[in-house]
Amino acid sequence: MSYVAPRARASGVLAAFALAGCGALLAAGCSPPGGAGAGPAASSSGPAASAPSTPGASDGPSASPSASGPPAEGGVTVTGVVAKDLESPWGVAPLPDGDLLVASRDKGTVSRVDVATGAVTAVGKVSGVAPGGEGGLLGLALSPSFASDRMVYAYFTTESDNRIARLRYDDKRPAGDQLGAPDTVFRGIPKGLIHNGGRIAFGPDKMLYAGTGETGDTGLAQDKKSLGGKILRMTPDGQPVHGNPEADSVVYSYGHRNVQGLAWDRDKRLWAAEFGQNTWDELNLIEPGGNYGWPEAEGKAGKPGLRDPVAVWKTDEASPSGIAWAQGSVWMAGLKGQRLWRIPLAGAAPVARPEAFLEGEYGRLRSVVALGGDRLLLVTSETDGRGSPEAGDDRILTLTVR
Repeated sequence: MSYVAPRARASGVLAAFALAGCGALLAAGCSPPGGAGAGPAASSSGPAASAPSTPGASDGPSASPSASGPPAEGGVTVTGVVAKDLESPWGVAPLPDGDLLVASRDKGTVSRVDVATGAVTAVGKVSGVAPGGEGGLLGLALSPSFASDRMVYAYFTTESDNRIARLRYDDKRPAGDQLGAPDTVFRGIPKGLIHNGGRIAFGPDKMLYAGTGETGDTGLAQDKKSLGGKILRMTPDGQPVHGNPEADSVVYSYGHRNVQGLAWDRDKRLWAAEFGQNTWDELNLIEPGGNYGWPEAEGKAGKPGLRDPVAVWKTDEASPSGIAWAQGSVWMAGLKGQRLWRIPLAGAAPVARPEAFLEGEYGRLRSVVALGGDRLLLVTSETDGRGSPEAGDDRILTLTVR
């Protein structure tokens, strides 16, 4: 792996956060371009500098380490790049040997990245993918029984819907012809030019979870008969799971706008990142049957029957996609915000203000993947039609975090 120096990019907007666990509205500023982390060698990136608190708000949690959670202040070190020159990367699935499967949203293809050499090899094209707007080939996940069944799950947009299929991966076949035909396990998720959701992951219970979007039709989020604007939970065969809120339904939670981040902490709690509209992006702690408010609420509303987010951001500070849990914190990739957020947690409550790292240094950030311990992968998204790609984009970076 080789290190790639960050690029200077415009930044410097003011972030605002609401921490449900602290009951206060806080404000934090972001470091200027060319700040911590820039330079020709790998270095630790410090958090964005704090701005004065919002008038009338409390000072929030102390910056001292918490006895019941991680330190209030963390750090990020970019240790290398494992791939570059990727086109519209979206989902990433680490293989047992450490290599990576990477989905291209707009090409509808899966590639394999050799993490030792950086070589990118074509695995195959997923038939039936119909890219358009924010749709295409999105999330990837390995079967819990991958060692024996060699199945890769994919969430993708077709001409008629968003769906989840599994494909057998045979790396003994010629490059570009290593994926079997899609076996659809779940279909009928609404599609649109926007808000297709797309993140899939197998949970600690070995069930398949999927984040969906409401496609811009806001009423779908509150309609429990619709699959749009939901988090879904199903068996690997696409069937409702015993213990779901409704026995014959895969709907696990509702009232979502566009969920693109799913991760579990060490205590098996499910967290989800969600795009707001004009005001607040959200990090939510997911409970079965929970109503997360959209479109009746955006951000922390305090309304009976609605679950408030644990943390929120102004939409130009985040626009969150993938999340991962590591070192006692949720790490959240920001697209429009062009930064990696750290949300330190003691159980289900924040112990300090979220911290921003790598602000503006690598452009739009799509996915973050936990590799165990203090190691993360970070996927950029400059070639998704909304970025400003430069030589080498898009890339997959390796990080160590604390």
